[in-house]
Amino acid sequence: MPIVNRIAEFAEDMTLWRRHLHQHPELGFACHDTAEFVVARLKEFGITDIHTGIATSGVIAVINGRGAGPVIGLRADMDALPMEETTGADWASTRAGAMHACGHDGHTTMLLGAARYLAETRNFAGQVVLIFQPAEENGGGAGVMVEDGLMERFGIEQVYALHNAPGFEPGGFYTKAGPIMAAVDTVHVTVKGVGGHAALPHTTKDPIVAAVAMVQAMQTIVSRNHYALDDLVVSVTQIHAGSADNIVPESAYICATVRTFDKSVQDMVEKRMREIVEGTAAAHGLTADLTYERGYPATVNDAGRAAFAAEVAREISATVDDDMGREMGAEDFSFMLEARPGAYLFIGQGESAGLHHPAYDFNDEIAPVGASFFARVVERAAPLGADMETAA
Repeated sequence: MPIVNRIAEFAEDMTLWRRHLHQHPELGFACHDTAEFVVARLKEFGITDIHTGIATSGVIAVINGRGAGPVIGLRADMDALPMEETTGADWASTRAGAMHACGHDGHTTMLLGAARYLAETRNFAGQVVLIFQPAEENGGGAGVMVEDGLMERFGIEQVYALHNAPGFEPGGFYTKAGPIMAAVDTVHVTVKGVGGHAALPHTTKDPIVAAVAMVQAMQTIVSRNHYALDDLVVSVTQIHAGSADNIVPESAYICATVRTFDKSVQDMVEKRMREIVEGTAAAHGLTADLTYERGYPATVNDAGRAAFAAEVAREISATVDDDMGREMGAEDFSFMLEARPGAYLFIGQGESAGLHHPAYDFNDEIAPVGASFFARVVERAAPLGADMETAA
């Protein structure tokens, strides 16, 4: 792979960084040790414009180029997942109940690699803003950063991010213009009935029967209430009720996830959910409460920035797909793309356990590839004049 030569020279350092981060995972907004490690590396690289405590534990660092130019944001997520690791690797998590099962340790490492190179060479105009973000998995750290004025405070004009992709060609890049990942909403329903003895069901108002009817009706939203060629997922993921074989419970709980790309579809699903829950509850002579939580919006790439990013990727890798299919997963980088034009890309991880699997581990061989992509995005988006350029 034609990665940047200087980045290739410190690939072993990147592996050490990544494995250290893998051993010390942190959850949500509480990525304090990770942030401390990131800051220590940035200072080693000679970067002095560093801001900490953004969205609790986020880190922002600014590298000045040579001369006036655009301000480009590069983002990496830092948080891990609340699960036990089964890799058996020498660098496995040392913290019970937490592991880097989504590769955010690798994403942070790729951005650190790019930071080291860009701080050394300064072969660009303008500024690069390095965004080390907490709470991607849960909490919407990107949204918190945007709400706190990240883009305005640092003058960011365009923004880019990478995510590893198991099962894809190692070091390949995959993206598309427009929507690339879905919006994610969560539905909570509590069905309230009248409990009693299961041998005397006529004296009760059974919430389980009503809950089952609701779940069945929810599945018709996809099959009967929207255009078949529009992407939509409605998945009921939890039903909780009852405590014994001879008791009709007082209540039942339903949880579902909804994935959409179009806000009009999102509105329709919420409307139909409420109609189904309220109507079914009334038909069974009981009541129900529905909470519809709108989560991360759809991740939408700017068409021009996605095309540009694909061009840059072709300088780094022989495998680039700039028209991949849309993913029904969600990503809080969507908040940053709502605020500024930019692009989100996947980088192939090779064959491995899937994301969020206890046997997953990031492929260290692709870290220099991702770092090279970040570095070349900056150099290509903010080139120096020909008389000032230096070889990479």
